[in-house]
Formats: sequence, structure tokens, C-alpha cells
Amino acid sequence: MDEQPGLFASEARPAPLADRMRPRNLDEVLGQEALVGPEGLLRHFLASGDLPSLIFWGPPGSGKTTLARVLGESIDAEIVSFSAVLSGVKEARAIMAEARRRRSGLGRNTILFVDEIHRFNRSQQDAFLPFVESGDIILIGATTENPAFELNRALLSRAKVYVLDPLGEEEILELLSRALEDRGRGLASLDLSADEQALRLLARASGGDARQALNLLEMAAGLVGEPGGDLNEDVVTRVVQNAQAVYDKSGEEHYNLISALHKSVRNSDVEASLYWLGRMLMGGAEPRYLIRRMLRIASEDIGMADPRALEQVHAAGGVVERVGMPECELALAQAVVYLALAPKSNAIYRAWKAVQKEIGVRPNLEIPLQLRNAPAKLMKELGYGKGYLYAHDDPEGVAPMECLPAELAGKTSFYRPGSRGWEQRIRERLEEIRKLKER
Repeated sequence: MDEQPGLFASEARPAPLADRMRPRNLDEVLGQEALVGPEGLLRHFLASGDLPSLIFWGPPGSGKTTLARVLGESIDAEIVSFSAVLSGVKEARAIMAEARRRRSGLGRNTILFVDEIHRFNRSQQDAFLPFVESGDIILIGATTENPAFELNRALLSRAKVYVLDPLGEEEILELLSRALEDRGRGLASLDLSADEQALRLLARASGGDARQALNLLEMAAGLVGEPGGDLNEDVVTRVVQNAQAVYDKSGEEHYNLISALHKSVRNSDVEASLYWLGRMLMGGAEPRYLIRRMLRIASEDIGMADPRALEQVHAAGGVVERVGMPECELALAQAVVYLALAPKSNAIYRAWKAVQKEIGVRPNLEIPLQLRNAPAKLMKELGYGKGYLYAHDDPEGVAPMECLPAELAGKTSFYRPGSRGWEQRIRERLEEIRKLKER
């Protein structure tokens, strides 16, 4: 009796659209004009027949893997893909040993493409060095992290680093149009009708990521459901409404985003401050981390110009602890708006830096006798506490007594308040205190 196909048997699913539409040569690559344009550096390397080891640094979907494949096929080399996430140094060494045999026996080059090369620690990266130096492999590494921080200096000195930018909106639109019109690899067989606004919405939602754009397009086409259908804004909106903002809590983009938020608040730009806060929260940032950074901003960039800034952020932190996400989002937004609107001063920040610098130079200046504690008779006999004046006994509450070490008395002014917000009043109070001490 013939065996019947299983209940769930089906034909093999086609490769994802993003994989099918991957460029096959440099002419099909979108963006990265400095590398793949008519005068591009990669074209120069291919024309000269001398392809060096390369590190491509760029965001997801900018073409790192694609360029590695295209280069390998252009020079007729053996391409070996290797993921630092899935494999280790042992497997890498085996691949490189085989590359050495291939080069010596067949005279054929090997391109070793290492995706997420930053995942290898610095000692593991050293395993590539002898094979790169001998020419047994042409190393092409891909990373979303800054190579200057994540790759060791020896490896960087043996490879050229090129930065890949996210694709622009017009480039993403061209990519989407190609996919809709390509009958062999794309979606032309579906004969979809797509208006420009719908495609622009897809392009914006992709955030410059070619892979994400094609994935969203494929999902939208699936929602249309039938050939000849209308791929309109309503369909696209249903697809993109859950698309997450690009955000990596441990990567460089994390630090770029918090930097953008901090600098926008410092510059009193409310709109930008809210935007960068939204980017971080919608991308999955930890609210407690944002509270910590905002507490820092309240002291570093506002300080005594508006002492309530610290209170506002602290209150928002209480909301974060009590109600969590997403209910605490408005409290965070309120705190950010308050910080952005508050008068700015870095006088506290400068004062603290000056104190640290002074202590770093002279860490052990003697404490004035009048300020020393004198719990025992011997200490009193040695002069501890002698000359101490109790401030509350003074009619103005300010005793004419020096509290700094002798080397600093009358010569140092750590805190120099500005003229914004409360600090104008503080300047007046400091001048009043100075005059009272000079009575």
C-alpha cells in the first residue's frame, strides 16, 4: 500500500522576499555611493584585483552581508559565512586551516565573512591575525558596534573599516518598487496595486533597514490576500503599527539615544526631548535607567537654577516604581518637559569638578583646629575646637569663622552661581554671607 502524505505535508516554503531580492552585483546595491558608486572604493579594489580584508560597520539592513557576497562572487573566491553568535574560535580555526590548504593546493582565495564579529572577545579575535597576515583568508567582518571599541587594535590595523549608512527614504522606495515589479524574485506575479503614500509609510517604518522594509512589504502583501488586490495605506498601517523602534539596550545606539535626549534637554528643546524619550521607551528602554539619567541631568545641567528639577524627577521615579510601564510613561514625559523648560546652570557641575581637582592635587590639607572634634581632654589641650563659633549664637546666623584649610582660605571659589533662575538669588545670598563674615 502506498504511503499517503501526512496531514501537514506541504511544498517547501519559498525563501523570504528579503533574501530573494538580495542584490547580485554592485549595480543592484542601493545606497553606499562612496563604496559602490562609479568611483566607489569597492569597485576600485575589484578592478585592481587586490581585495583587502574589510570591516563593514553599519546598522541592520544596510548591506553588510550583501556586499560580502557580491565581493566574493566578483573575484571568484570561496565564500565561507561564519556567525560569531552561533560558532566559536575552534570552528573558525578549522575553516581558516582549510582556507590555507585551498590556497596552497588550488590557488583559490577564501573570503571568510564573520557576521557580528564584535561578539568575539579580543583574545578570540587574535585567532584571525596569522591567517589574515599570510593572505590565507580575506576577512570581511560585519558589526553593528563601533569597531574602535569592540575590535582589537591589531585586527583593525590589518583591515580597512568602512561605515555603511542606513538607506534613505527614496532608496527604500526604489527597493520596494523593484520587489513589486520583479516577476522572478519579487511580487510581480501578485499584480498588486500600491499607491505612493502606502509605500512611503512602509519606507518610514523600516528606519532605513532594507531587510525590514522587504519583510513589511511581504507581510502587507499577505494581508491583501489575493492577486490584483490594493496595497493601500490602511493595509500598511495594520502592518507597521507594531513595528518597534530600533533600539539595542547594550549597543552603541543606546548611548547615542541617551546622548541625544540629554543634549536636547540641556538645550531646552522640549520637542526633541520628548521625541528622544519616546524613541527609547518605545524601543524597550528600562524606565529606571531613564530616571537615573534624568536625575543626573537635574544636577549637572540645572542644579540650583531650579532646585525643584531634582524633586520632579524623583517624583517620576516613584511613579515608575509604583505603577510601572506603560502607565508611568506620562510621568516620565512630564519630568522630561520640566527639565527641558527649567533654567539651566552647570555651576554645581563645575564646582564639583573644581573640588575633585583640588583634592586630587592636595588630598590631605589639614583640617582647621576650630573645626576638629574634641571629645577627650588631650584633644582640647592640643587646641582641637579652639576658636569654634556656634553659628546660631550670631544674630545673623553666620559666624565670622574660616572653615577651609589655611592653604585655600580666601583664595578659592569653587561654586560660582550664574544669573539664571534661582541662582540669581543665590548670588545675592552669597554676597550677603561674604559681607557678614567680613564684619
